[in-house]
Formats: sequence, C-alpha cells, structure tokens
Amino acid sequence: MNKMILEAKDLRLSFGDRQLLSIDRLAIYEEEKIGLIGENGAGKTTLMRILAGELAPEEGTVRRFSPAAMIHQQGNADAGTDEETRAVFRTRENREGLSGGEMTRNRISGALSARPGLLLADEPTTDLDQEGQRLLLRKLLDFPGAVLLVSHDRALLRQLCTRIWYLEDGKISDFPGGYDAFMAERLRQRERAAFEYEQYRSEQRRLKESAQRMAERASQVKKAPSRMGNSEARLHKREWTDSVLQLSHAKRTIQNRIEHLEVKEKPRALPEIRMKLGVSHPVEAREALSFRCESLTAGKKTLLRNTGFILPTGSRTALTGLNGCGKTTLLRTLTEQEGSSVRLQGTVRLNPAVRIGWFDQHHESTLDPEKTVLENILRESVHPEHFARTVMACLGITGDHVFKPVKLLSGGEKAKTALGRLLLMDCNLLLLDEPTNHLDLFTMEELEKLLAGYGGTLLFVSHDEEFIRKASTRIVCFEGESLKTFEGGWEEMKAPKKKNPAAEDRSLAVSRMEMQMAVLSARMSAPQKGDHPEELQAEFMRLAEEIRRLKSLS
Repeated sequence: MNKMILEAKDLRLSFGDRQLLSIDRLAIYEEEKIGLIGENGAGKTTLMRILAGELAPEEGTVRRFSPAAMIHQQGNADAGTDEETRAVFRTRENREGLSGGEMTRNRISGALSARPGLLLADEPTTDLDQEGQRLLLRKLLDFPGAVLLVSHDRALLRQLCTRIWYLEDGKISDFPGGYDAFMAERLRQRERAAFEYEQYRSEQRRLKESAQRMAERASQVKKAPSRMGNSEARLHKREWTDSVLQLSHAKRTIQNRIEHLEVKEKPRALPEIRMKLGVSHPVEAREALSFRCESLTAGKKTLLRNTGFILPTGSRTALTGLNGCGKTTLLRTLTEQEGSSVRLQGTVRLNPAVRIGWFDQHHESTLDPEKTVLENILRESVHPEHFARTVMACLGITGDHVFKPVKLLSGGEKAKTALGRLLLMDCNLLLLDEPTNHLDLFTMEELEKLLAGYGGTLLFVSHDEEFIRKASTRIVCFEGESLKTFEGGWEEMKAPKKKNPAAEDRSLAVSRMEMQMAVLSARMSAPQKGDHPEELQAEFMRLAEEIRRLKSLS
C-alpha cells in the first residue's frame, strides 16, 4: 500500500454564521491523483489552502508527511529555479505585460520547481492555451507525488483523476473512480432522490386522504334520536361512542404515521429558460460585425497583419490561439477599449442595430459590491424580476442567495453575477473573454446551454475544448499574424491535414533539441563535478543554430 503523505482530522471552519467546512477525516496517499469538485462558494480553495498550510482551521489538525506546494488560480508568481521546467513552460523573467496564460505558466513552473511530494493545483488551466494544457497534463501524469486538483476542465479531470472528492454543505463525499464514474453515480443519486421524494409525497397524500375520510365518517355517525327509549338510547349512545372512538383512534394513528414519515427533500431541478435571450432588438442584416486589419500592434509587437474576419448575424464564434497571441487585445479593439499602447490600421464595422455586451476577464469592476446580486442584475435588465431570477438559478445562484451583497460572494459567484447581468441586458452581440474562468463544472454546463440557445450573435475566447464544442458553431483562430476562420467549428479545425513526413521529422528533431537545450541551460547555471562550461556553451550554441536551420526549412 502506498505511503500516506497527508492526514487531516476534525476540520471545522465557519464564515459568519455559516459552517463552511465540517470534515471528520481526509487522507492522501503518494501517487494519488484526486479531483476536488464542488459548486462555487462550497469552500474548495479554502480547503486546499488549509491542506497546504497557508490557512489555519478553527478546529482540527493537518499532518503533512511530505513537502507540499500549491498552484494558485490567480496572481503573479515566481517561475522557480528549475531551468528544465521553466524551459518546458516557456516562462518569462519580466512580469510586466504578461498575458493571463503566461502568468499561469509561471505559477505552474514555480510550484513544480519546488519538487513537492504533494501538489495542490487550484484551477491550473486558467487562461492556458491548448499547448499549455497538453504540457500541464503530461507533467501531472508524470508527477511522482500526489496531486489534488480543482478544475473546471473536464478533459483534464477525465485523463488525470482516479478518485473524486465532492465537497457539498461542508462535507466531503469520496468517490473511487474517475470523473465520468462520479458523474454517472451523481446522476443515479439524483434519480434515486427524485424517486424517493415522489414516493414520500405519494404516501403523504394517501395518509392525509385516509385521515380526512376517518374525520368525515366520524362526523356522519348519528346520535340517538330524541324520541328513543332510555334503554335503547343508552345502547345507541354506547355504540356511537365506540364508533367515534375507533374512528378517532384510526385518524390519530394515521396522523402519527404522517408525522413519523422519513422526510425526503425535493431534489433541486434547474428551471428552464422559455424566453430566448438576446432577441429584444434583433439585427436584420446578414453581418453583425466585420473586421479588416492591415496591422494590429501592441507596443513593439505585431499581433496581426493583412487579415480579418466577419461575424454573421446569429452565429456563435469561438476565438482561439496560443497564449500571448493577442486574443484579449483583439476583443478590446472591437469594443474600443484597446489601451494607449495598441495601434490598429484597419476598420471595425458594426451594423447600426448592434448593441454590444462585453464580459472582461476583470469583470468585478462592472458590479457594485455594496448592492445585492438581484440589484446588480436588474440594474440594466430588459426582463422582469422572475425571469432574471430564473437565469440566475440556471447559473447556480438560487433562492435567497440573490439577496446577498456582491462583496460577500466568492470569485465564481461574482463571475456568475456578471454573466447574468450581461445576459439580461438589451444586447444582441456578446463579446466574452474567458467566461468560464472560476465557474464550477455544473454552472459551466448550464452556461453552455444558455449560450447554445442565445438568440443574438456571440464571440467568445475560451481554451476549454468541450465548452467550445458545445457553445460555438464556428471558430476564428490566430495562426501566426493571421486569422483563419473554420465555418464547421471545432471538427473542421481539428480535421487531419495532409501529412508531410519530412516536416514531421523536422518538428520532432526540433522538440528533442529544445529539451536538450533546457537540460544544458540547467547544467550551465549550476555546473556539476566534471562539467566543462565552455563545452556546454558550445553544444548549446550548436543546437540553437541547428534549430534555426530546421525551422527555416518549414
């Protein structure tokens, strides 16, 4: 049996009058790959920080038998000192001007460089492009210690995790098996809960109807007529009393059974959106937006040259590309929020009927922290309150939670509020920059449905393959300094291209040499006994020249 590397007992933590965590015991063993799943605000990040030793619980103990490191989902971080890891993730020393994905690469590299026995990864794919996601998956699969992962990336959870912890109402349910097995079991549990609730309600109705019949029969038992003789009256009275007592006893027995029925709570069912979002003021023209670009630059970097794209009215388009290629800059340019260092030579043409809604990665600035969720989403809504609450319920904010001030929400709940506010506004063109960041898995699935049924035009940035597949019908992809449109969506973009064996061989050779250069760089920065720095430098330069030559042939 693998060695235990972490044990937590009797963890308790409250937030105001709400008990956020109430966990009796957790254990993690070496080489385990565990997925931690739960709704936004359930306490996943808080639990991870407690296990990492960054936060103390109110009660309970955490014992770590191996060093732990945590990949945080936000903020700047040092990329660490491991040269090979830094080279693999292409980290940058200068933190100024880093894209969201580049900052994520730094955070990953920094945690892996510490060589921990336990790696706690909190949304490590945030803003990562698909190349970065592949690198991360490979590193996590090869990681020799244990991994505890919080992620909304379903592909990553499927390929990595062999055990799922589900955090709900402060408690952990442990599911052996992978993500798909967890979801199948969760569906079975929901179906069983729905069946048991219907059985409970049916039995409750049957007993209440029986009690009502007993009461009606007791009221219909006739008393002795006034003209009846004394002896007959006494006999009839005794029979009447016995009948009433028997019926009353039967009624009390039934009521007692009603009171002692095991109560089954009604499973939460998400309401359906019956009005289509985004059609208050439809655009009648064929094109909602067109973009023609001679050049788009950010500072000294050229992002695009002699390219462009269109958004057909009613289309749902995903904007994809590598980290740092300029996706966010392009979206900001379309909304005229590009910043002073960005220069566009070209045109952005909007149909006069278009009303743009913009979801920024830093969406919190659009919310009033002192006002409630409901006040925020109704501020510019064109829909009535009951419909607005239905939309928020689909996004996972239900019941009295809409009366909670925004300043008390978790990061994911703030993202839901900002998305709900945007969906309810009088917009017919939505531009969304990474809308799934910080959302839990269950809300992502509901957002996919909302956007798949959106009646306006949609352009969004995402690196989540499954989300792109379900929410988009076409793709605009950054390829170098150009934009390429795939009208058939994800399947067309990923359709196998004609193979060029010579080019594939060159690509493999380049990859091998880049890895060799990373190892040489590490040895040059910390020479070992027997190393000759001049020879290492010469070999490094030879490999760099050979890589340049091979790339020039492509």
